Amino acid sequence: MTEIRFDNRVAIVTGAGNGLGRTYAIELARRGAKVVVNDLGGSSTGVGESATAADAVVDEIRSAGGEAVASHDSVAIRDGGAAIVQKAIDAFGQVDILISNAGFLRNSRFEDLTDQQIDPILDVHLKAAFYVGQPAYKAMRSRNYGRMLFTGSASAMFGHAWQANYAAGKGGLMGLSHVVALEGSAYGIQSNLLLPTAVSRLADEMDMGYMEIPAFAASLRRCEFEVVGPRTVPEFNTPLALYLVSEDCKASHGIYSSNGGRYARVRICAGEGWHTPRGNTPATVEDVAANFAQIESPTGFTEPHTVYDEIFDVTEGGRKADVFD
Repeated sequence: MTEIRFDNRVAIVTGAGNGLGRTYAIELARRGAKVVVNDLGGSSTGVGESATAADAVVDEIRSAGGEAVASHDSVAIRDGGAAIVQKAIDAFGQVDILISNAGFLRNSRFEDLTDQQIDPILDVHLKAAFYVGQPAYKAMRSRNYGRMLFTGSASAMFGHAWQANYAAGKGGLMGLSHVVALEGSAYGIQSNLLLPTAVSRLADEMDMGYMEIPAFAASLRRCEFEVVGPRTVPEFNTPLALYLVSEDCKASHGIYSSNGGRYARVRICAGEGWHTPRGNTPATVEDVAANFAQIESPTGFTEPHTVYDEIFDVTEGGRKADVFD
């Protein structure tokens, strides 16, 4: 098997001072990439600043013979995002890879979330992907090559109580990655979304108050954490993350799950559903009620990659059902 290498590639990893980002940065460098290790050095709730975390990772990479520079800029402001990308260009002359990974948690019930719990979360997860992503994309486009990986979450894709703010930010990254993949396809730029599962310092911010939700508590209790637990360390997520940003990977516009050693494509599909009869008269609410079982039926799925793919699928499905004139 040929080794996946990143020689002559320059990677930016945000939130690389700890956890997932740290393992990504170290392994990228071990495989030949020049790495910008970005970390503001705040706490797991996004409080404070320190150069220590990013500098320590850079020292570790250099001690092993790799090349890296530290960035202590905030991803949550536009000037900070521009500075991170400029750091890569000044140090290494280009940008080939962006892993948008920085983040923190501020958990509470949906109805109790304050602006101080909502806005910073959206800033560091969603808006930061624009602030770092836009200048990185421009640098990639100038060379007709790029790999972008946005860090989503199963909390957004499948749901997690007491994380409405976090899930909203992570869910927004899904739409962003899809559009970057579409636009980037004209310029050699690929984009994917990763849903990693790792026990990191963010786990310390998980308020067990969510156990007040019976269905959620039951879902949690049936998990065999003693089996999967040792496989939820950050390093188990690194292989998929690095493959997705490698030159060898040709996949784009995808969502991928890394959970306890299982790596899987997560798909967003549209069912065959129910088509209104011939003609241009809209259905009634009662029509929808009468046909809701067919609307919910898990059969005949298609996987649109653009809004127009879905329109095409609807048209084709209507013809098959003989409902269009």
